[in-house]
Amino acid sequence: MVLLKGFGPDGFRFFTNRQSRKGRELDSNPFASLVFYWEPLNRQVRIEGSVRRLSEEESEQYFHSRPRSSQIGAVASRQSSVIPNREYLMQRNAELEQKYRDVPVPKPEDWGGYILQPDVVEFWQGQTSRLHDRIVFRRLRDGAEPPGPMTRRGEGEWVFERLAP
Repeated sequence: MVLLKGFGPDGFRFFTNRQSRKGRELDSNPFASLVFYWEPLNRQVRIEGSVRRLSEEESEQYFHSRPRSSQIGAVASRQSSVIPNREYLMQRNAELEQKYRDVPVPKPEDWGGYILQPDVVEFWQGQTSRLHDRIVFRRLRDGAEPPGPMTRRGEGEWVFERLAP
């Protein structure tokens, strides 16, 4: 799970500890999906694509835009590592608050951003009949032609299709 921190034509940005489970998994398999699910509306959007690291400069800039408590929390927590108890984490956080009381909090070396560059975006609208609406947009790479007569052209490199539920 990640907190989406921005999006644009180039993709979807998020930040994490690169030594966490998700960071290690992204380094070994640079493909991922994002899912946004709204249960009360019975809707979902799924985005799939390749993931790459953001520049150190962009990671540094975002890190220092965060609230100071979040910066200290990122230094205090080696995300996904085993700790003895909650008190350990609270004590570590308090020590770092004292240490960085009058100076900027340095961005941890293993902390940074990623961007997911979308290749597939699927919109799903659930129906009580189970005949859900599914529309999928796919990015065609290198001028590839869309397969089949039911594929429609979208903008730019994108095509879209209706899928059976």
